[in-house]
This record gives sequence, structure tokens and C-alpha cells, in this order.
Amino acid sequence: MTRAPRRPARKAAQRPEPPSRRAAAPAALTASVEDYLKAIYELERAGEPAATSDLASQLGVTPASVTGMVRRLASHGLLTHQRYRGVRLTTKGRHAALRTIRRHRVIESYLVRALGYRWDEVDVEAERLEHAASDEFVDRMAAAIGEPTSDPHGAPIPSREGSIAEARYRTLADLAVGASAEVMQVSDDDPSLLRYLDDLAIRPGSAVRVVDRAPFGGPITLKIGAVTREVGPALAERVLVRPRKARAGARAQ
Repeated sequence: MTRAPRRPARKAAQRPEPPSRRAAAPAALTASVEDYLKAIYELERAGEPAATSDLASQLGVTPASVTGMVRRLASHGLLTHQRYRGVRLTTKGRHAALRTIRRHRVIESYLVRALGYRWDEVDVEAERLEHAASDEFVDRMAAAIGEPTSDPHGAPIPSREGSIAEARYRTLADLAVGASAEVMQVSDDDPSLLRYLDDLAIRPGSAVRVVDRAPFGGPITLKIGAVTREVGPALAERVLVRPRKARAGARAQ
């Protein structure tokens, strides 16, 4: 008896991904590329192109490595490079940098608010996790802790759409005697500095008043709440503040 030939098995039909979703998914970047884009963004905030020598110093790599990576990033449309001038992020490069910065700062916020980490512990953890976490995962983290607008150190968190509310603040070292201010942001690149600031109760949201300034680069005397503390000018340079307007008729205490 002759058997009928077998029909080839049909492959399961795959549902195409909606075009809008495909368009929204950005191309994956390597951890190294994301680190370069973040560093360029931070250096560019001063208003000038990021010098390759500054990039090498900030990232702890050789100038030759920077030169090679700059060429690669330029070929992908992430930055522009002017010889002897430095590099600038393109719109595409800036958006990619802000995506990474958002992941880093949301992760820091989640570690502090949800998991009880101290603010001096989170930078290293966030550096490890920012390259692995997906944007959706980070968005859920942000939603779980109430959509914070700044990280534990006061740095603004970029939005999901890639915008950021960068503000210009003065440093604590700029304040004159008698001036009051609110601490807005502190440098987060040194855990020992953060621990020291914590001991002084200098954190984002703290109210401070300059009581005295010693001459010739001497210490600055501050009133923080009900406590008087002294800080050096170098430390004061790393604390960003928003001056408060003096109330009419108020007397210095």
C-alpha cells in the first residue's frame, strides 16, 4: 500500500512587533561607549567642547584610546570632533548619554529609598547596574519610589523622553558672610567626602548660613540648623547651593 507523502510541517506564524514599539527601541550600546558619552556630557556642561586630554583623565585611559573611540563614535553619528578643539555630542549622542545618566540616577535613588543603602554606597553599585538594566526596568524602579526628580546627591534625573532640568547654582564657597542658602547638590565622586558631609548634616535640602569667613583661604563658619560648623574652602567648592533672599527686617543672629 502506497502512503501519501507527508506535508511539510507549518512553521508557527510569528506576530510582527508593532512598528511603534520597534521604532521606540534604541540600539544597544556597549558599556564603554555609554561611559564615554556620559563623560563627554559632563565635560560639555561647562559650555566648551570636551577636550580629549580631559576625557582621558576622567576615564582613566590613554589619549590614544580616546582618539580611537572618538573616531568610532563620530562614525556612528554620536559626536562631532574638531581638531585641536575637542568633541561635542550630537543630538543622538546627547540622548544616549541622558538615557545612561537616567538609569544611573534612578538606580541610586532606588537603592537609597527602597533598599536602605547609604548615599555614599550607591555610586559604585549604580555604575555596575546601569549598563545591564533595561529602560523599562528602570522606569518601573522610578514608579515604585514615586518618580523622583533628583538623585540622593541632588543631581537632576533625566525624563523618560530624554530631557533634563539642569540648573545653575552657586557654590557654598561663593556666599558672603550673613548669606543664607539651601543646599541643592553635592559632589558624589568621593564616598569619604559624602560621609563627612553627612556628619556635618550638609545634604540636599539643608539650610545653611555663613556666619564668618577666615582670611587667606581659612575656614568658613556655617550655621546648619542649630549647630555651628567649620568647613574648608575646598570642601565648600563642592557643595552647590541656592541663595535665599533675606527677609525684610530680619536681623543676623
